[in-house]
Amino acid sequence: MARPGYRLALIATALAVVVVLLGAYTRLTHAGLGCPDWPGCYGFLGVPMSEHKQNLAALRFPDAPLEVHKGWNEMVHRYFAGTLGLVILALAVQAVRRRHTPGQPLKLPLLLLAVVIAQAAFGMWTVTLQLWPQVVTAHLLGGFTTLALLFLLTLRLARADAPCPAIPAPRRLRMLAGLALLIVIGQIALGGWVSSNYAAVACLDLPTCHGRWWPEMDFASGFNLTQHIGPNYLGGQLDGEARTAIHVTHRLGALTVTGVLLLLAWRLQRDGRGALARWLLLALGIQLSLGVANVLLHLPLAVAVAHNGGGAALLLTLVLINYRLRTATSARPAPQPSLPARTGLGTAVSPGAPQV
Repeated sequence: MARPGYRLALIATALAVVVVLLGAYTRLTHAGLGCPDWPGCYGFLGVPMSEHKQNLAALRFPDAPLEVHKGWNEMVHRYFAGTLGLVILALAVQAVRRRHTPGQPLKLPLLLLAVVIAQAAFGMWTVTLQLWPQVVTAHLLGGFTTLALLFLLTLRLARADAPCPAIPAPRRLRMLAGLALLIVIGQIALGGWVSSNYAAVACLDLPTCHGRWWPEMDFASGFNLTQHIGPNYLGGQLDGEARTAIHVTHRLGALTVTGVLLLLAWRLQRDGRGALARWLLLALGIQLSLGVANVLLHLPLAVAVAHNGGGAALLLTLVLINYRLRTATSARPAPQPSLPARTGLGTAVSPGAPQV
């Protein structure tokens, strides 16, 4: 039987998946500045549709012509993100009210509330700083962090009773799973940097780039985190060699992730956790296939959005693996008290006591 709040946490997790995918769709359709203000759109709660409202929008933002479809892409994302924020607020309020209930998480819902408040700020800065890559990447990481924490909360609320005794996980396996999670988070950050600098199509061939194994690249410019704030970063500001450096680094990161996750899957299988290993290999295989398809098909919208979803699935798989390994470690069967020996006359005798 699940603890109170489980269903709401599950709904929030599903909603977070939708928000992550909508965020990817918004970026990939170049609609990040579909509304030049925040939280409204050209001063309205929704995209201005009537002629009168569109004339007002043109007066208010003469340098940002209205494109209705981009405006709706951005606003739909904001509506879903706002709804998710309200659901997380409800989870935090429930946690505070039930804080004395055994097994009720408190710190995790409050952390989620803090993260979603920060996400709202990054959402505003994404617009006001005109898609500054540092902010866009941080906003993307915040979305994935929200999703991962919600999934972890759902796992913790999934059962109200004590966990079933399980085989404790070896320490080295737990360390490897933790390392794999950190590497995947780093790869997601690299993917965000690729997206925010519009470097996804910097290389159109595979496994080489521009027909070379090591093309001309400018890593200093590609990973310059001190870019000044000011220009409109829609479409990117970097030259080809800098974007190539970002793209190739993301490819090298994918190779690193693949090696570590294959090792983790092998160790899980050896440790008798074949189901977790199979889920991991499935998520990894799908994500690699989507990444290859993005390059060979020149970033089709559906595949690019699915690649973001694949990254989320891989992250959640590793959250599940780490959670299972650590709860298995803490779920050692409690030692049973030794029963006193009994004589043939039914008299209880303590172990080691002389029998008459």
